[in-house]
Amino acid sequence: MHINNPHYAVLNIEHIGTVPEKANQGQQSLPASITTGRPGVGIRNTGFGNMITKNGEQFNFSLFAKLLSDNPVDMYISLQDTKGKVLAENKLTISKKDWIKYNALLTVTGESDSTQIVLLAVNKGKLALDLVSVFPVNTFKNRQNGLRADLAQLLADMKPAFIRFPGGCLAHGDGIGNMYRWKSTIGPLEQRVEQKNLWGYHQTAGLGYYEYFQFCEDIGAKPLPVLPAAVSCQNSGGTWRIGGTGQQALPLEEMQDYIQDVLDLVEWANGDVTSTWGAKRAAAGHPAPFNLQYIGIGNEDKITPEFEQRFKMIFEAVKAKHPEITIIGTSGPFHSGEDYDKGWKVANDLKVPVVDEHYYVQPDWLIKNQYRYDGYKRNAGKVYLGEYASWGNRLENAVAEALYMTGLERNGDVVSMASYAPLFAKANFTQWKTDMILF
Repeated sequence: MHINNPHYAVLNIEHIGTVPEKANQGQQSLPASITTGRPGVGIRNTGFGNMITKNGEQFNFSLFAKLLSDNPVDMYISLQDTKGKVLAENKLTISKKDWIKYNALLTVTGESDSTQIVLLAVNKGKLALDLVSVFPVNTFKNRQNGLRADLAQLLADMKPAFIRFPGGCLAHGDGIGNMYRWKSTIGPLEQRVEQKNLWGYHQTAGLGYYEYFQFCEDIGAKPLPVLPAAVSCQNSGGTWRIGGTGQQALPLEEMQDYIQDVLDLVEWANGDVTSTWGAKRAAAGHPAPFNLQYIGIGNEDKITPEFEQRFKMIFEAVKAKHPEITIIGTSGPFHSGEDYDKGWKVANDLKVPVVDEHYYVQPDWLIKNQYRYDGYKRNAGKVYLGEYASWGNRLENAVAEALYMTGLERNGDVVSMASYAPLFAKANFTQWKTDMILF
């Protein structure tokens, strides 16, 4: 469909069988297409660790399809339980030779904690399929392509002052080609760039910069996007196993284009609708500015000469063009050591207003270091404790973290911002154990 989205599935329906007599007897071992009494060829998705549906719920189904054969193909879209019982169903006819978006509404009757989506073609033909989506009608504040209502409300009720995104080593990426580029996450979903990230997760980019900014506005939180400092993560290529460093730097001849990307973000977020990027924001459905105030440059990077050179170029360019934007620097991945010292030196030399510190530690470290910020200089850059937690999820971890937070609050003149990280994680599908909210 688009140069950013080259992969799609081909469903070739060469043979349509008949329904065995036993199908009507509820034989449980037969596939769903047979237990429903309808022969066909299709694909099934079991959901991301089980999909829960309740009676009366409605889902917006959509897919892009292109007919590759002469005759139209009828396709039944259904939600089914693990025994093949149909919980919701609708019918589409794929009839166009070009990529077309097809939509259907699915209304659930019955309940299941292991719902599956089944696409079943019932006559011979050949189809190309892409961007298959099953989305609750009820999203947070009914936003199109919005967030899961209960999780978003949980976060809204906590009344966060800001949200840092997209988060962690995902930002600077596994090598230069894997760096998170904000422009690849806006616009129509079928034009966004999907890719893996350093943690091995898959990013559809369905949750992109527009959705992040919209959500921040919806809950009254300031957006805090973090952009790469034109270098990749020092753990690129799996080098974390040997202590790094796999950091790669964007070639200097590409830096002006990259700096322009950073400047374009400010225009996209805050620019008038007559500006190039402000117009793109308006076209997406948000003519009013998002009132961006903060931009983070870099994420716990190895403070190498390559990093220093590129960070300085970005910092000075943004400061010159947009003095109203507060730029947040980085002091590396640890609470002390070489990168920490170098990171703060870079920040002090350039007079970076806020510096992002990160550290994950044992709970006793937090107890022993509860007075850490009492001794920080009062006339230097402010501290943003952007990622912190103690290893583990026991009561002692929570108590140690709460104790440490009193030290952050006591030193509010130095520690201007703090965010426990990571925020959300899907239970049993994460490589990190200290997340704030497991769902």
